[in-house]
Amino acid sequence: MGDKISMRDKLLIPCIYLKYGKAVCGLGEEATKAFDMPDPVELGRLYGNQGADEVLIFDLSETDEEHDAAIGTIREIAEKAEVPVIGAGHIRRMEDVKKLLYAGCKRVVLNFSKPGNIELLEEVSKRFGKDKIGAAVSEPEQVKKNLELLKTYADMILSLTNDWQPFREDWEGELLVTVLPKERDAVFEVLKQPGVTAVTGAYVSDPKADRMKLKKSCRKAGIPVNTWESRIAWKDFKKNSDGMVPVIVQDYKTSEVLMLAYMNQEAFETTLETGRMTYWSRSRNELWMKGLTSGHFQYVKSLTLDCDNDTILAKVSQVGAACHTGNRTCFFQELVKKEYEDTNPLKVFQDVYDVILDRKVHPKEGSYTNYLFDKGIDKILKKVGEECTEIVIAAKNPDKEEIKYEISDFLYHVMVLMAEKEVTWEEITRELARR
Repeated sequence: MGDKISMRDKLLIPCIYLKYGKAVCGLGEEATKAFDMPDPVELGRLYGNQGADEVLIFDLSETDEEHDAAIGTIREIAEKAEVPVIGAGHIRRMEDVKKLLYAGCKRVVLNFSKPGNIELLEEVSKRFGKDKIGAAVSEPEQVKKNLELLKTYADMILSLTNDWQPFREDWEGELLVTVLPKERDAVFEVLKQPGVTAVTGAYVSDPKADRMKLKKSCRKAGIPVNTWESRIAWKDFKKNSDGMVPVIVQDYKTSEVLMLAYMNQEAFETTLETGRMTYWSRSRNELWMKGLTSGHFQYVKSLTLDCDNDTILAKVSQVGAACHTGNRTCFFQELVKKEYEDTNPLKVFQDVYDVILDRKVHPKEGSYTNYLFDKGIDKILKKVGEECTEIVIAAKNPDKEEIKYEISDFLYHVMVLMAEKEVTWEEITRELARR
């Protein structure tokens, strides 16, 4: 349940202006004023959890040193927001585009007010792909002068002003419009316009704005937006004698089962409307939005109905603990267990990685892992290189047992390298997922 974003959906994209590691109010004089929520990482998380489809980040750094520090912050935002991130600002060369993409941005926006950025467009588009590149314009003339260049090498135009109408018919790609008035109705009016694919601006970026409610209004007005719309109506669910269905809740990243609760129709509809898991408390006989008092919200990633239409599986982004006892999951009291080997790939990788990390923090005499850490990065890199060669040699052998052994050896040494460089499996899998 819940629509995926389609090509026709119009997007809400709040903007974070980043200066000295803090969120500020905007460009120019506004860059000297702290934003209502100055922590940019928490701001990105809030946007991602509360109706934003993507997040736009403007790096207002003035020096390369500030820019390098900002890249680290942008990487954190990309990790925590859980929605695609667009990077802009302080782009002077191809390397700056590369840094933003490697930090997790799905797209980088060049500033067409700067001749150097216009000259850079073709080069970075050919290097990274047209779909990875956009252009920010502050006046229609910047589009008209460079229309063919933009059509060939850019996938999106970001209009920084309300003056986007003159080039709307000429531009066939994505159009992200900055709505300057901090008014919901102004955003609504721009979203209604043909050719506009997304909006940003003061209202969309307001932490207090109800973006889910705005989307609901858009749906009612026939404006296509990404909302939670169930493909199966509540009336077709098989309810228990109390008119409820059980809900099994899983962490969307790890598939760990977090809890079991119940929904009635009101709870189900509130969940769809807000994007936050809401249940019916049977003990208190009232509506219960998870996290409303504890702060441990569950943000919906997907809802799936079982084959009998009588149980919902919810995959969520869990803030804090799911259980009232403070445990991450409500299922922590082991009753019986038979020993077995868990061969879930990511869990095995994570378990081995955790052992390696533990060795680094708590050295053990005679440990080969500690030997590698003691010898340092050059020794670790030498071993990774040697294991690569062993894989090549093993691959020439028709017996696959040898290559299985060598790949396992290689992965172990790579995990030692990951631990040494403080790279996690979550970062690796996120990067692979982006590809």
